Amino acid sequence: PNGAGKTTLFAMASGFLAPTDGQILFRGQRIDGQDPLRICRAGLVRTFQIVKPFGEMSVIENAMVGAFLHQPDPDAARRLAAQVLRQVGLGGREEQAARTLTLSGRKRLEVAKALATRPKLLLLDEVMAGLNTVETTEMVALVHGLRSAGISILVIEHNMKAVMKLSDRIVVLHHGKKIADGEPEAVANDPLVVSAYLGGSAA
Repeated sequence: PNGAGKTTLFAMASGFLAPTDGQILFRGQRIDGQDPLRICRAGLVRTFQIVKPFGEMSVIENAMVGAFLHQPDPDAARRLAAQVLRQVGLGGREEQAARTLTLSGRKRLEVAKALATRPKLLLLDEVMAGLNTVETTEMVALVHGLRSAGISILVIEHNMKAVMKLSDRIVVLHHGKKIADGEPEAVANDPLVVSAYLGGSAA
């Protein structure tokens, strides 16, 4: 549910917010307290719930921002950016101003910028919020394709149909506490989860 701490968890994992306690491990190494650039270089990258492209820059220039993490050469960065744009369904729109994209296009561009950093773990924060049924189906297919390409993906999402289609494992947070963790069908039928989503007490 809203306010459960999901985006805060992403912010801590990606270095935008320092945890006050505990440890965050990525590929066996502690990353809590490290800066976002170092964490991104290690292969953990996030998207943001509120998409904010560089509006006056072209679509490919936006994607190049991510590509420059590992490709300092502009020509190589442009090639990588073009590749990820095709991957997310924005091929052919490279020179379009980012501000002119639809919401669905901006969300795809957000994913492209993250992909251009060559992540090992991609954190997607509500990439389907605000999309219509067709756009959501297309985004689910995109995420499936990324996973098939070998990228591990952690998704924050309220669209339960999409969650059920995408997930091998679901974790449910409520007021900052984990109340369920397991396979999709078991979690969807968990009484605590049902209570939390219908407004009851999860205590």
